[in-house]
Amino acid sequence: MSRHRDVRSLNYSDECDGYDDVYGHSVEDDYSISPSVEQFMFDRSRQSEMSAFIKDKDGIAEEDEDAEEGHEQSLSPQTRPRLNELDEARLQSCLDEIRNVIGESTPERLLIDTIVKNGFDLHRSLDAVLNSTAGKASKTAAAEPREKDLKIKQTLFCSMLMLGSVLDWQVLPSKPDLGIDAVPLMTSTPEPVKVAKAKTLNITKGFEVTPKSGQKDGSLRVEPMETSPRSQSPLSDVAAEKEAALAKHRELRGEAAVARYNEERSGIKPLLHMVVIGHVDAGKSTLMGHLLYDLGQVNQRTMHKYEQESKKLGKQSFMYAWILDETGEERTRGITMDIGQSRFETPTKSVLILDAPGHKDFIPNMISGATQADAAVLVVDAGRGEFESGFESGGQTREHALLVRSLGVSQLVVVVNKLDTVSWDQTRFLEIANKLGAFLRQAGYRDTDVSFVPCSGLSGENLTKSPTEDALLKWYHGPCLVEAIDKFKIPERPISKSFRLSINDIFKGTGTGFCVSGRVECGSIQVGDKVLVQPQGEQAFVKGLTLEEMPCQVAFAGDQVTVTLSGIDMQNVCLGYILCDPLHPIPATSRIEARIVLFNLQFPITQGFPVFFHSQSLVEQAVVTKLISQLNRGSGEVIKRHPRCLPKNTSAVVEITLNRPVGLELYRDVKELGRFMLRSSGVTIAAGLVNKV
Repeated sequence: MSRHRDVRSLNYSDECDGYDDVYGHSVEDDYSISPSVEQFMFDRSRQSEMSAFIKDKDGIAEEDEDAEEGHEQSLSPQTRPRLNELDEARLQSCLDEIRNVIGESTPERLLIDTIVKNGFDLHRSLDAVLNSTAGKASKTAAAEPREKDLKIKQTLFCSMLMLGSVLDWQVLPSKPDLGIDAVPLMTSTPEPVKVAKAKTLNITKGFEVTPKSGQKDGSLRVEPMETSPRSQSPLSDVAAEKEAALAKHRELRGEAAVARYNEERSGIKPLLHMVVIGHVDAGKSTLMGHLLYDLGQVNQRTMHKYEQESKKLGKQSFMYAWILDETGEERTRGITMDIGQSRFETPTKSVLILDAPGHKDFIPNMISGATQADAAVLVVDAGRGEFESGFESGGQTREHALLVRSLGVSQLVVVVNKLDTVSWDQTRFLEIANKLGAFLRQAGYRDTDVSFVPCSGLSGENLTKSPTEDALLKWYHGPCLVEAIDKFKIPERPISKSFRLSINDIFKGTGTGFCVSGRVECGSIQVGDKVLVQPQGEQAFVKGLTLEEMPCQVAFAGDQVTVTLSGIDMQNVCLGYILCDPLHPIPATSRIEARIVLFNLQFPITQGFPVFFHSQSLVEQAVVTKLISQLNRGSGEVIKRHPRCLPKNTSAVVEITLNRPVGLELYRDVKELGRFMLRSSGVTIAAGLVNKV
């Protein structure tokens, strides 16, 4: 390790001696350098002095010397006249006063000469200085662009308007265009200014200051400018569009809405909402699925697919039911759980099918579908013991029939299904018709509005064509199911009333915003309208409408429409909420007075009885807070005031308090939104009509 240096005890000052002796040399100058490189390296010792480049030493004058000489000349006593102490004081006093007026813009030499020439008179000196300054300013202003002159004139005119008067301008004959020379300048003897009498001017937005050749005395005139559409701001265009949309919305009301409905729907088959009800396993979905297949609403390929998939699950008889039961859980369990929708056409109508669930656990969904219906198809099972289990106490046939009648459905077709299982026995058909007919008359149906049709949903007998079975042809000569449906009457739509739509589904669309679907109960809606969401009380904007899976611009009462909303959070909208006209909103209340009809109860209703309030798709907890009176079920007369309890099969007027506000209409105003149902312990106990909100 002897070749290494001992860096710990090294004296660095001794090591660096000799390297910094010559200024401008680096440490590496001791080493040899190539001559080609050396010629480009800097060496201070080889540089010439700057004085070698200067031939004439007296040729360059020092800048500071000239400046000092000029300064001495400006301050020399030759520029200022020799004055005594009194005149010097008067001169300084005049200088101070003039400086206060005109500032530092004028040279001091010019000011001193002017003051001395005028004999130290302040006023004459000031006038002389101002005249000389104004002359220079006029020459400069005459060379400026014409736009600056116009701005000066407009500024002067606005100042005169603020003073409340208009001054007469002294216009030179040679310059009728109101140039800058037309403005009177200050002279040594200023002339008095003539102020005209104040005039009241009607000032219009957007004016131009342009004198005409025929003006008298050169007076300034104000003329309104024509406003072109291009000069309008974008905000005014938006406001105009909103005003036009609002005016269009106002026009689409009353008789105008009815006229537009007749114009747009002329030549189109009217829409009928038909709900399919009945006891569980009565064959509702199979019946409607086979009907749709026979009418050509389902293609052969899809039907073959359903057939193969149902065979794998061992449920081949359910292949027609899968047309309406689309969810996997419904197909696995073999029951309908939610409202299934589909469409078909008869010779005179377009029918929207609402396939309601028959199981008692899904009665709220059935109520939601029944509230949208104009007519109903009641399906019963003709098998031995099957009809009795559905019709007797605890079955859904009786309850469904009461529900749809309480919800305003008065037209009914009773389909005696699976009659092929009893060999098309006429006796069995008449037995079922007699039992159901008596019950339906008691429930409020009229005989003319009820018809009975025998058929088979699995085999398709008597669905779309006249029967071909000999056993059935022997005793039945009535219409097939499609012909019976075609005889339904279309109820009158309340198009002229204020807009109301009950929300029965909410989902996220493909674009911005979200979608709600429901039936337009009354009035009309169009794209661009503003709607109010009750009982939330928030406004939303209608971005789009979809009717029968096709975009449209307007929808009327009775249409099942999908509305795309914006301007409101999706979390603030729930099932059962009402879209309404902001100018005529639906009342939002948590306490109502209603007339109710009680069904077959297990326990009588007393004050404080808890119930579930069902209106459209809304389900809300409520309490019967007051029993006002008990009525005669037939005549409606008051039997007893303030009863202690209400037994089964009675009618009464009660007060109901809900946990949260809901949107409800009086029955006399809007029947569809004035009906409700009361349920308790999984059973429908009453139906009611809203009398007061």
